[in-house]
Amino acid sequence: MRSAFLFPGQGSQYEGMLHDLPDDPVVKEILEESTEILNTTIESLHSKKALSTTKAVQQCLLIASVGTYKAFEKNGLIPNFVAGHSVGAFGAATASGVISFAEALRLVTLRGELMEKTCDDGYGMAVVLGLDEYRISEIVNKLFLENEPVYVSNRNAPTQVTLSGSLKGLQKVIDYVKTNGAKSAQLLNVSTPSHCPLFNGVSEELLGELNKLELKRPKIPISSNITSRLLMQADAVKEDLAKSICHPVRWHDAVNLLFESGTQIFIEMPPGDVLTKLAQQAFPEAQTMSISKSSIEDCFYVMTN
Repeated sequence: MRSAFLFPGQGSQYEGMLHDLPDDPVVKEILEESTEILNTTIESLHSKKALSTTKAVQQCLLIASVGTYKAFEKNGLIPNFVAGHSVGAFGAATASGVISFAEALRLVTLRGELMEKTCDDGYGMAVVLGLDEYRISEIVNKLFLENEPVYVSNRNAPTQVTLSGSLKGLQKVIDYVKTNGAKSAQLLNVSTPSHCPLFNGVSEELLGELNKLELKRPKIPISSNITSRLLMQADAVKEDLAKSICHPVRWHDAVNLLFESGTQIFIEMPPGDVLTKLAQQAFPEAQTMSISKSSIEDCFYVMTN
């Protein structure tokens, strides 16, 4: 059966997460390489204080997902496809061999730093459940103000959509949708307005850094966050990595493409199981697993049987 590995984005992190990775020498190697590159300790990376910053969160997500992927790779268990949600796209690109782990870690570090510097404390994200993208877009356009901008960002499921922008603008939309058909709407514990035009400058700087690297052709097709198409060329991956920060993440479409391409096994790299739950809801006939909830040995078994 065809398989896809999913690499999570922000929201899946938790304090001490790097201690919960599989006990494997290749995971240890990634942890050691990370501390050397970042000139820090593991404890400093995944402490509660550190994870209050975008930079540390993105670093830890990459370290956890790539470290775990390496354990599969060492055992010859290579998926047919990979996909990464938001910053998870850097993990997917690393797994596919487009960039090295060291390059990816430096890039997500820069990405996190640029995101933190671009917007002040008056910005964030929200999630709305129970309304489709078209209806939410109508509402956002109706309430939009230049001094309190709000944009539709992640399309995680047909009726689970996130918004990005100013906190004042987000609260106005939340108040409106709660009385106009939404099942729920709330602010997320995210301090940056990802995946909207407010981060056009971040995208340009990332592209500049990516242009300095010699990216390789993907060994594993990557489902794009932006276009929901399979990326098969290095330049296409480069553009996807750079531009996804200022474009909406069409996650449901990206994973639906994999399902339509014959994927019957979805395995989520750590941390968390957010993407696993979304896949379960969307494709109940497929087998969905997360390393955080199932043992890696169970996932090895599924991949070989």
